[in-house]
Amino acid sequence: MTTHSAPPVLVIQHEADAGPGLVAERLRAAGVDPRVHHPWQGEALPASLEGWAGLIVLGGSPNCEDDTAAPWLPRVRALIREAVDARLPLLGICLGAQLMAHALGGRVAPRTREPELGAVPLSRLPAADGDRVLGAVPEGAPAAQWHWDDVELLPPGAVPLLTGDHCVHQAFRVGTRGWGLQFHPEALTGTIADWAAADGARIRAEGGDPDAAVDSVREAEQLLRTVWGAVTEAWAGVVREGVPVRTPAARE
Repeated sequence: MTTHSAPPVLVIQHEADAGPGLVAERLRAAGVDPRVHHPWQGEALPASLEGWAGLIVLGGSPNCEDDTAAPWLPRVRALIREAVDARLPLLGICLGAQLMAHALGGRVAPRTREPELGAVPLSRLPAADGDRVLGAVPEGAPAAQWHWDDVELLPPGAVPLLTGDHCVHQAFRVGTRGWGLQFHPEALTGTIADWAAADGARIRAEGGDPDAAVDSVREAEQLLRTVWGAVTEAWAGVVREGVPVRTPAARE
């Protein structure tokens, strides 16, 4: 059986409060079907990406190499490599981008300064011009941030697209159809407020201000919706331009 109107995209969610949010909303509006898998609840990930039109790996609190805390990560890394090899549309968000970098030969390390939190302006790099997904992101566009680790070294052949004052590798492209985003295009004020409540004690102990981070996202929310909603729709366009695929069987 084939599907033309709503190609299915595998979305890997790592924990309860880190869902696909705005990204899922805009994918559905663009005619793509995000199907969220929850491996932390014991749900098995697919053995391969056969039948899928794309792969999204969301963010989460584990380190990208912490297979003890998150024993499904080796499978995620294998799926990332499969997506790149097959030229399947791929989108890695925060931890997802770090998993991409690690799985493909780059390096991820703890930040040497305080965590990057809240709405942070990004800068375009020359390769962003003409990029199918990030090419229209305006200079200085804010992005919601929430991370303690950074991509320290991009994988061989990866193309840097966006950067920031306090995190060099904010967005990059791997192969022809894979994009890694260190920030959270899916997260709006409610999600950031939940993370601030969960991580507030740790942030304050490190000299940060979780309330200010929430306020910055609240102030930028309309622009966040506009910019990253459009980016999501551009990625959905990459998915939809692919050949028809077999719809995966319904999960039991």
